[in-house]
Amino acid sequence: MGKRRSLVGNYGRLGGIVLLATLFSTLPPSLRAESVPFLTLTTESYPPNQMMVNGQLTGLVTDKVREMMARARIDHRILMLPWLRAYSMAQTLPNHCVFNTAHTPDRDKLFKWVEPVTYAEWTLFGLASRQFGIDTLDDARRYTIGTYNGDVRDDYLKERGFTVDTAIEESANPHKLVAQRIDLWAANRLVANDLLRKAGLTRQIVPVYTFHRVIGGLACHPATPDSVMASLRQALAGMISDGTTAKIEQRYSNWQPGP
Repeated sequence: MGKRRSLVGNYGRLGGIVLLATLFSTLPPSLRAESVPFLTLTTESYPPNQMMVNGQLTGLVTDKVREMMARARIDHRILMLPWLRAYSMAQTLPNHCVFNTAHTPDRDKLFKWVEPVTYAEWTLFGLASRQFGIDTLDDARRYTIGTYNGDVRDDYLKERGFTVDTAIEESANPHKLVAQRIDLWAANRLVANDLLRKAGLTRQIVPVYTFHRVIGGLACHPATPDSVMASLRQALAGMISDGTTAKIEQRYSNWQPGP
């Protein structure tokens, strides 16, 4: 009887361990290991940096971020949302990050950063048929400049007293230019070129003046563990060093928008 009780007791303890292990394995990663939380990454549709292709989220920046996460071995999900919501979630919810985020002085303390993921040129575009005479950004003060809601260039220009017409979506601005509802359009040069190709407006709308260059990166909630940030930064540095980021950029160098 003593041996039987011992056997049953051992089995009971073993069963308890198996049960606990099973329950542990079903917990979300954020509960399994506080030091390596499950991250929710938010972004917007902004081809060719972030876009849906055949039902799959891809793009120049998206591919870089996925590779970073794989190298750092961080479980995650990526949500494509309107920019204001994507940005707000990373700003207010722990274990959330947003990309591709322009790193400006006013945003510096709001997030922890992994960069450089991209370098962006902020450029004013206008109708090819017009003459603007812009040699400095101040020369554009006499014009109405189109931006879109929540975009960093919208804030940048408004804070400096420019006349700004804010659209709901970036894709509306080329058409507003053609209709002469705005005089200029402030945009990321790479993304604007793709929008113009898609709209068939590359001859009618041209770059006028590049007024700022900025680093883009992955911006994470301030409570994100430093160990996680260090792993991501190390992963990105390795990608730059071994040529992975250059290969990803080359893959999209001749990208053309679909019909």
